[in-house]
Amino acid sequence: MAKLSIKGLIESALSFGRTLDSDYPPLQQFFVVMEHCLKHGLKVRKSFLSYNKTIWGPLELVEKLYPEAEEIAASVRDLPGLKTPLGRARAWLRLALMQKKMADYLRCLIIQRDLLSEFYEYHALMMEEEGAVIVGLLVGLNVIDANLCVKGEDLDSQVGVIDFSVYLKSDDDIGGKERDIQIAAILDQKNYVEELNRQLNSTVSSLHARVDSLEKSNTKLIEELAIAKNNIIKLQEENHQLRSENTLILMKTQHHLEAAKVDVEAELQTYKHSRQGLDEMYTEARRQLREEAQLRQDMENELVVQVSMKHEIELAMKLLEKDIHEKQDTLIGLRQQLDEVKAINVEMYQKLQVSEDAMKEKNEIISRLEDKTNQINATMKQLEQRLQQAEKAQMEAEAEDEKLKQEYVNKSESLQNEFSQKEKQLLQLETDLKIEKEWRQTLEDDLQKEKETVSHLRTETQEIVTLKKEFLKLQEKNKQLKSICEDQEAALQELASKLSESKLKIEDIKEANKALQGQVWLKDKEATHCKLCEKEFSLSKRKFLLFCL
Repeated sequence: MAKLSIKGLIESALSFGRTLDSDYPPLQQFFVVMEHCLKHGLKVRKSFLSYNKTIWGPLELVEKLYPEAEEIAASVRDLPGLKTPLGRARAWLRLALMQKKMADYLRCLIIQRDLLSEFYEYHALMMEEEGAVIVGLLVGLNVIDANLCVKGEDLDSQVGVIDFSVYLKSDDDIGGKERDIQIAAILDQKNYVEELNRQLNSTVSSLHARVDSLEKSNTKLIEELAIAKNNIIKLQEENHQLRSENTLILMKTQHHLEAAKVDVEAELQTYKHSRQGLDEMYTEARRQLREEAQLRQDMENELVVQVSMKHEIELAMKLLEKDIHEKQDTLIGLRQQLDEVKAINVEMYQKLQVSEDAMKEKNEIISRLEDKTNQINATMKQLEQRLQQAEKAQMEAEAEDEKLKQEYVNKSESLQNEFSQKEKQLLQLETDLKIEKEWRQTLEDDLQKEKETVSHLRTETQEIVTLKKEFLKLQEKNKQLKSICEDQEAALQELASKLSESKLKIEDIKEANKALQGQVWLKDKEATHCKLCEKEFSLSKRKFLLFCL
């Protein structure tokens, strides 16, 4: 029945005009048959008050599987006159037919058998192969233009009964073969135009998506460059802070060393002058030893702080290396984009050359046509001269006729022969005039055709001029893009130079840290000799850090 209803609907629509209203009987029968097909094998669901068995559940599922069906579902839900799920399902079928996507929506629904099993039994029509056959038949309905008013109809209370008498018609009502062939050719042309429109829409959407992605990637790259510059500035500031702190620590240690040197020199002078205050000096030495031990403890704490700062610097180095690798990847991406832009420019240049060649050919054709028009004008002038000569000859003949009539009284017999000859000459001249007029008319028609071709070629030249202007605009845009790319490359080169400088500075910091790592703090018991002069420590030669006094 589905096959018969679809076939009858298509044939009747082709003979009727292919723009159908909601009152068209074959269309109403098609919706009834589709409703019965979708209801076949539906599972009964218990609701709060009664049992529910409607086709709105599986049709509402199409919205999740096919994103373009969201508009239909939303419009069906917003319809004010619908109160039951069956009415919503009928409105959905009518909107899908008007949108010419009923086959696509139901195909997405049939593919998902696991989701359909929640609504249908295993023996249902939509779960079997016959459902796929019906969906394939629905593709033919794309040639029909339906103009249905869903708001005014009472879709909730309609009774769906199939009228079998509609399909019991004879083959005599079908038109002849010639009409069918013409209609099939027209339908093929329409399908071809619709397919071309779809392809063009898809290409336009893909180009828009590509432009949007390129703009997004460009903005992301600019943001990443700004973030990288900020990170480099922060790292440079931290490096300056670390250097200033290191210089302050070194100044403090030198100050302590100088103070200790002054104290030791004072002790030596007092020891040389007199040994009387030996006990007092011993106590002072003990006190100084305690102070030195305290200073040593402070220095150890400072060394621990420096080690922690060293670990932080290493972490910063690793982060910088990661940023450098990321920037190299972005540079590679930008170069690829530049190559693509160059390829597009080459294609545009080739198109410009092709258009220029076509313009040259059309200019040659225009020059040839102008030569033809000049020749036609020359022939027209010659024909006009011939007409004037023929008119003069006719006037002379008329004058001779008048003379002959005056002399006819005296010389009737001899002049009759001459008069007959003159009449023959007149007939010949009249035939020549007719031929010349016909030739002139044909030449005028040819001239009119040539003028039309010249006007057509002029319009084409104007279109070529507009294309040339558009190409010049594209060239200007290309130059702007090239300048932007060159600025970005210069900025990237500056960033790479700054990164290389920061790398060198970090390598210097690493070498300084390695030099500090080579020195080890010895215990008091193990430090018996000075490492610079290799002399033993005594009361006169005191030990302080790694320097001997």
